[in-house]
Amino acid sequence: MRGNRRKLSHRKFCSDFRRTFFTMKVIKHWTRRGRRGGGVALCIRECLDSLELDDGDDRVECLWVRIRGKANKADIVVGVCYRPPNQDEETDELFYKELGEASQSLALVLVGDFNLPDVCWKYNTAERKQSRRFLECAADNFLTQLVSEPTGEGALLDLLFTNRERLVSRVMVGGRLGQSDHEMIEF
Repeated sequence: MRGNRRKLSHRKFCSDFRRTFFTMKVIKHWTRRGRRGGGVALCIRECLDSLELDDGDDRVECLWVRIRGKANKADIVVGVCYRPPNQDEETDELFYKELGEASQSLALVLVGDFNLPDVCWKYNTAERKQSRRFLECAADNFLTQLVSEPTGEGALLDLLFTNRERLVSRVMVGGRLGQSDHEMIEF
């Protein structure tokens, strides 16, 4: 799977996607109607049985997908989120509610651009109140953050969380997709 923020239209994204990942399907969710950029998308291999889950409140830019497990393996819930830098506390709380529901899954992977440059992920500390609340929510949902290198503008903005040890491995940061100003996260 790959996570990356892009500032482009739905049509351009799908065109670039098909050229790069022709064996995958795009599950998309564009919440920024009438505005340029933003929104989220998820690329999943076509051979995987996946189902888009109810996306909750339109103010929260998240996409939640359940990937069905095969042969007695548990399903995995995958979330892709974009949190604008100036997001208000009320919208953050709506996201925390969605995350709490998704965290009920035995296997959860959450990736996205959370725009929390003041968080020190090594020590789980933050300067701003909103960032400390985000850390609290991650801890309450037993999430571990796995990215350790800067992903955009010299800061660790794009994050990868899981609620189960060894569910995600070989996390790599590097390379850009299209005209993105952030590094890709591959795992």
